[in-house]
Amino acid sequence: MSGLVSASGAVVELDDVSVTFSSGVGRARREVRAMSGVSFAVAPGETLGLVGESGSGKTTTGAVVLGLQRPDSGVVRFEGEPLSRSLRSRAGRMQAVLQHPRWALDPRSTVVNSVLEPLLVHERRGPRVEARALAMLEDVGLPAAFGDRRPHQLSGGQLQRVSIARALVTHPAFIVFDEAVSALDVSVQAQILNLIQDLQREHSFAALFISHDLAAVRYISHRVAVMRAGEIVELAPTEVFYELPSHPYSRQLFQELSP
Repeated sequence: MSGLVSASGAVVELDDVSVTFSSGVGRARREVRAMSGVSFAVAPGETLGLVGESGSGKTTTGAVVLGLQRPDSGVVRFEGEPLSRSLRSRAGRMQAVLQHPRWALDPRSTVVNSVLEPLLVHERRGPRVEARALAMLEDVGLPAAFGDRRPHQLSGGQLQRVSIARALVTHPAFIVFDEAVSALDVSVQAQILNLIQDLQREHSFAALFISHDLAAVRYISHRVAVMRAGEIVELAPTEVFYELPSHPYSRQLFQELSP
């Protein structure tokens, strides 16, 4: 199993976390509560699906978990300890896979260099490190020969596989997938979801899967959290949630977001 866990068995824990954003000046100044008293935990090998409408606070939650956004109150714990403000201290232990892989990959860089980059924070480049990057490409279903290609030479699905290889090459304990399949064709979505499941079984990373796609969340998640106006209004095992959601907003989401 990759990484340490807390006494509760969780890799990541949020305890009563709140975040407020301000905009405007003077009388026009207003505050928006992006997160309000959010609490959840994610265990090794578990995927927590986070669903909700646009503006519900899902992306802010992902940023808080990764340490990219400081909460106004509450505690974020990673591997049993309060999350450090130093990104370097947890480099490689937490990763993210985003909606548009072209945004995450340098168009001038070869695929293998993109996958290598997270490793070079702590290691010097050399044949052994390069071999790890090429092996990771093969683990996500791309031939090692793809390492010499550049992003514009790959399809959307292939680019997302590169992004996943880049995230996994450091053997992280936790990965945030933020709308990671929403920009892909339906057939490619299924391939990527299956790949994530296979890799999670192999590496035992914990994951937060943020999406508005209820079908994708149902397929990949062990539990589901529903977010509305910055609050978690429902948190349940996937089979329970999809059989009979208990909160009125959850039932509304089924009507609005289900195909």
